[in-house]
Amino acid sequence: MNKFLIYTVLCFISCTSVLSQGRGYTNPVIAKSTPDPTIIKAQDGSFYLYATEDIRNAPIYKSDDLVNWTFQGTVFTNSTRPTFEPNGGIWAPDINYIDGQYVMYYSMSVWGGEQTCGIGIATARNPFNNFRDRGKLFRSNEIGVQNSIDPCYIEDDGKHYLFWGSFRGIYCVELTSDGLELKNPDNPGKIQVAGTAFEATYIHKRGDYYYLFASIGSCCNGLNSTYRLVVGRSQSILGPYVNKAGNSMMSNNYTPVVNNSTRFKGTGHCSEIVQDDRGNDWILYHGWDAENEKNGRTVLLSQVKWDSNDWPYVDGGVPAINSTKPYFNPTSVNNVSDNSNTILFGKNNTVFFDSLESASVNIFRMDGSIVKGFRNTSKFEVNLDSGVYIVRVDSPTDTFLRKIIF
Repeated sequence: MNKFLIYTVLCFISCTSVLSQGRGYTNPVIAKSTPDPTIIKAQDGSFYLYATEDIRNAPIYKSDDLVNWTFQGTVFTNSTRPTFEPNGGIWAPDINYIDGQYVMYYSMSVWGGEQTCGIGIATARNPFNNFRDRGKLFRSNEIGVQNSIDPCYIEDDGKHYLFWGSFRGIYCVELTSDGLELKNPDNPGKIQVAGTAFEATYIHKRGDYYYLFASIGSCCNGLNSTYRLVVGRSQSILGPYVNKAGNSMMSNNYTPVVNNSTRFKGTGHCSEIVQDDRGNDWILYHGWDAENEKNGRTVLLSQVKWDSNDWPYVDGGVPAINSTKPYFNPTSVNNVSDNSNTILFGKNNTVFFDSLESASVNIFRMDGSIVKGFRNTSKFEVNLDSGVYIVRVDSPTDTFLRKIIF
């Protein structure tokens, strides 16, 4: 007699990368203008990338391997986009999962509007649509920091911090536990942690150190852009941050990470670091492609390695044109997620699905081959041979995977 076991899992990849686990990739991984990328591994197990709005209302891309990306839509619509900076653009978002919801910090600015630009917040229950704008967190003339753009959120030791700044100093302030407000709005207590050479901060914790990744130079002059990714580190999240030689980032010292190459120019504004299932670290950033300058700031991928003194670098110091791709195990298990309106069960080697909402359903064998697919259905029934299967359900309100063993 076959025994039936069903349990809800989230896999680290979705169907497309289950079907294909090639060994290599070619930069750029997004060959369209997608500046200032930020990335999150969402609760559905896939990666979502967001960027400055060269696509109006800020683009969203989805991937299961950091290499193959599909456009999902935009964070906002014309009717839901922020308005606190009239005629402002949505720049340099930073995506996070805080207190049970997706929280995006974004910059809103016009060129030259260094006193009126600011940082706002939007939230959503899922990573791919229906972000609700919650308005500004602060503007430059309110927080007392000129050119207040390029946010970066990080939690550390029970505290919640926002770093930000662009060529007028890098600053940090503490937020409330839900990340939605300044902890002390009447006296924010901002702290400067780096000098005026930097923008596009990302803080990464590794071992005993906090690494402050930032960008220097010009971002937006096509193949004449001098943008580069640099780093310093500290044993305290609030600094002092220093370069390899021990010189302070407050005095504009740094250690290079990614420089310009013959092919790629203006290489900077990095995403969060992602670790694959073999323990390798990967980072995304933008750059101009000399072979396709008209495409704008495309998205590049590099493996981050660590030297004997635990300083980050990429091979050759420049973006690779071709390289070995990240590895993600198709059967790796992530956090549990479910949709309470969905019932999925098995009986006598038959899977039944009943939902209150229309959904798309795909059933895969563990080798990645598809068994059956259903589109825009509220119910399905399918007979399966004995074995192990992954069932993926995409409904209007949720995406989840279940492993079924017959």
